[in-house]
Amino acid sequence: MIKSIMIKKIYLDYAATTPVDKRVVKAMLPYFTEEFGNPASLHSFGQKAKEVLEKSRETIAKVLNAEAQEIVFTASATESNNLALKGIALANSNKGKHIIISSIEHDCVLNSAKWLSKQGFEVEKLSVDKYGLVDPAEVKKALKRNTILVAVMHANNEIGTIEPIIEIGKICRSKNVYFHTDAAQSFGKIPLDVQKMNIDLLTASSHKMYGPKGVALLFIKQGVRIEPLLHGGGHEFGLRSSTVNLPAIVGFTKAVEICQKEMEEEESRLTKLRDKLIEGVLKKIPNSHLNGHPEKRLPNNANFWFEFVEGESIVMQLDSYGIAGSTASACSSPKLEPSHVLLACGLRPEQAHGSLRLSLGRWTEKEDIDCVLKILPMIIRKLREISPFTPLRNC
Repeated sequence: MIKSIMIKKIYLDYAATTPVDKRVVKAMLPYFTEEFGNPASLHSFGQKAKEVLEKSRETIAKVLNAEAQEIVFTASATESNNLALKGIALANSNKGKHIIISSIEHDCVLNSAKWLSKQGFEVEKLSVDKYGLVDPAEVKKALKRNTILVAVMHANNEIGTIEPIIEIGKICRSKNVYFHTDAAQSFGKIPLDVQKMNIDLLTASSHKMYGPKGVALLFIKQGVRIEPLLHGGGHEFGLRSSTVNLPAIVGFTKAVEICQKEMEEEESRLTKLRDKLIEGVLKKIPNSHLNGHPEKRLPNNANFWFEFVEGESIVMQLDSYGIAGSTASACSSPKLEPSHVLLACGLRPEQAHGSLRLSLGRWTEKEDIDCVLKILPMIIRKLREISPFTPLRNC
């Protein structure tokens, strides 16, 4: 029995969300009951809270090589991406209405762009190669006199491919076009520097890096013209009205500090485990394929597609043995449509339906990978035995 191999539950869906680090929880706790002031209040309770808020802003800004006033706290990466695209479009429509995005952006970017197209903006999608890479030359070629924004994510949430954003940012800066990158998957895992990367707007998310859900940020370079989406009391420099979620911001900040301190060691550790997983899967399972770039990928991401099986069935079978994985982005996995990312990389719909994303994290151990490499081949073999699409029963 395969189940006899399992000793503990194995979580390999860190790209969807991460458990909150206990050190983060400890940092947050006082701000629920003891230090509960509203940073917008004038009394000592509020001013002490404001001091904590601004210190958090400074800490995160330093990690990004940004200025404190360039960090705007939001409630999610989805909100940050909406603010980036819609805010730039609404504030700069007099200059132009041409927006460029990649074809593999997260749904919140794609749907924001789709909404803007209904408001009269021209949205152009850049194609990617088979690895999911955007060609900077294609960005340069797509730019027009009325282009106001280019949005290309730093690292893809499904296949882990890391985009050449330094080159893309340089091109945009030379043409005086705003450049936004969604770094929700990369922040805390690999180095980021908004100055060196020529970034005007950047999205990052707390719950992707062992912080609490319900808090994220949008870096907005000084001088960038942007229209707020939420109107109210003028919080966050007038760009995001709403009483700030101070406990979550404190947790986010602590998570950033931990990731920054441990990044080099953790990146090396996860890369070794990732490569062990990738090599093992491709070796042990016939007719298996790696999605994304073999080298230019996040240290914790392994994404495959398997012939003659469906990803949903693989995920369900893995879950029955205590292993958590996914078929695509957690925000779109309930959908029946094949991944738009894999289709953009050239896979046919039936191939994209056979995908599996396994993403590693802080508590992933070598024994977990060994266990997956024992169970996954058995699952694939069993599913192929009952699949009407399998041409050979020994696959």
